[in-house]
Amino acid sequence: MPRRGLCFAIAACFTLLAPSYAAASSGPFGQMQSLLSRASLSAPGHVAIAVEDLATGYMSGINASASMPAASTIKIPVMVEVFRQLADGEIDLNTKLGVRSEDRDWGSGDLARAPTGTKLDVNRLLWLMITRSDNTATNMLIRLVGRAHINREMSELGLRRTRLGDYIRSNGTAIRYALRSSPREMVKLLDAIARRKLIDEWSSREMLAILTGQTHNGLLPEPLPKGLQIAHKTGTLHDTLNDVGIVFRDQEPYVIAVMTTNLPSLSAGRRFIRRVSRLAYHDLERFGFWRANNGDTFDQTAPASGMDSSPVQNDLNTPGSDEPAAPQPEPTASPRR
Repeated sequence: MPRRGLCFAIAACFTLLAPSYAAASSGPFGQMQSLLSRASLSAPGHVAIAVEDLATGYMSGINASASMPAASTIKIPVMVEVFRQLADGEIDLNTKLGVRSEDRDWGSGDLARAPTGTKLDVNRLLWLMITRSDNTATNMLIRLVGRAHINREMSELGLRRTRLGDYIRSNGTAIRYALRSSPREMVKLLDAIARRKLIDEWSSREMLAILTGQTHNGLLPEPLPKGLQIAHKTGTLHDTLNDVGIVFRDQEPYVIAVMTTNLPSLSAGRRFIRRVSRLAYHDLERFGFWRANNGDTFDQTAPASGMDSSPVQNDLNTPGSDEPAAPQPEPTASPRR
């Protein structure tokens, strides 16, 4: 299938994976909706949440479609476009880029301290961008693949709220409006990666490996059992704190995206994200018994089994935020097949 035809096929798959939320929080995922609703009543600032059980496709959320400051979670779309160009043969993992002065951002990561002209290959930049959230590495990759191409890829995947409006500049307030996404769209991207459907199987597997290598683990993973595999990306910016990821619970994974902004403090945001992570994990353990009794198991090669026939639990439709919008060596990607 031609590359662009594949994009539209994936976008169609995304459409199937995201039907409109039902009007009532009943059904097998109703308890999750109730828990999220109660948590949101005491939330600091403005919050948006989406949780999807991958085995059944049931989804629950609060403000799940709201446009929110993406902060460093926008690095997932950057990674997706890098892998798209890798799949199309436009670039190579061994392609080397030199650090330029305009690439530097001191908000996150150590690469900003590297001398001008320091060369790193695409593979290492990918790992730095995601696992260390290095802003300078991110800007180098944006320069390589092109901001317009990143946004076009998101549009072709059917993501309307996910936009990269500038390079990563952590100073000032403009970045708040330049980097945007929503929990629902982040869940869609991560769902496709979990199912090995984003770009192609090799690309999805490599993106999953990079996300699993995350070193910033104080949010979604913090209250969960140690040793649990979690592929995720955090984002921090001024009064904004986000974490989005895939949690591999007993080989029955779920996807969760929690985005918070207008926080009175980052510590308040940390407490809230950890609370939501904990309640989602424990409620999905209960939901796992319901799945087992109904014969539902996760199949990474298939669309969510319940999406065509089962209701998806409701987004409460609370008004969303639509404001204008020297590191260690990293692992080497496995050979492309």
